[in-house]
Amino acid sequence: MLRRVAAVFAAMITMGFSGIPSAEARPDMVGYQGDYAPGTIVVKTNERRLYLIIDSNRALRYPVGVGKAGKQWTGTASIEGKYRDPAWAPPDDVKRDNPKIADVIAGGSPANPMGVAAMTLSGGGQYAIHGTNRPGTIGRFVSYGCIRMYNNDIDDLYRRVSVGTPVVVTQQ
Repeated sequence: MLRRVAAVFAAMITMGFSGIPSAEARPDMVGYQGDYAPGTIVVKTNERRLYLIIDSNRALRYPVGVGKAGKQWTGTASIEGKYRDPAWAPPDDVKRDNPKIADVIAGGSPANPMGVAAMTLSGGGQYAIHGTNRPGTIGRFVSYGCIRMYNNDIDDLYRRVSVGTPVVVTQQ
């Protein structure tokens, strides 16, 4: 019995208590059917998954954290900018909810929620696909609308896409 408890506990640690593989996870190549051009990023918020479309039958699938209740959005955008170890200035709604948060948090700081990289989305710069220093949030409804990824995964996606890459966010 003790071994079983230890095994379950070890599995929970490995999976980050969220049922999603740890920060060491890599994207899965999966079958994918849809009307998206290769290179398109599709975020399915209800699944808490991001898909990078490879061709008409396959996609790379990554686990993500998405907008919490009242902060989710759907629509289309494109990658507007790509940044390594970005500084972060909290948007007004984050500042309103957390008035003691610094006006700017330096890139590389453990307090910076952007992780190792960020890709801003068109439409005013309010949202980004970015890493996180809080891997336990992946697979959950946690953000103010940004798409959070494990740092290893954002690093992988960052290398695969360029400015101008289309992004579709859907609830499906």
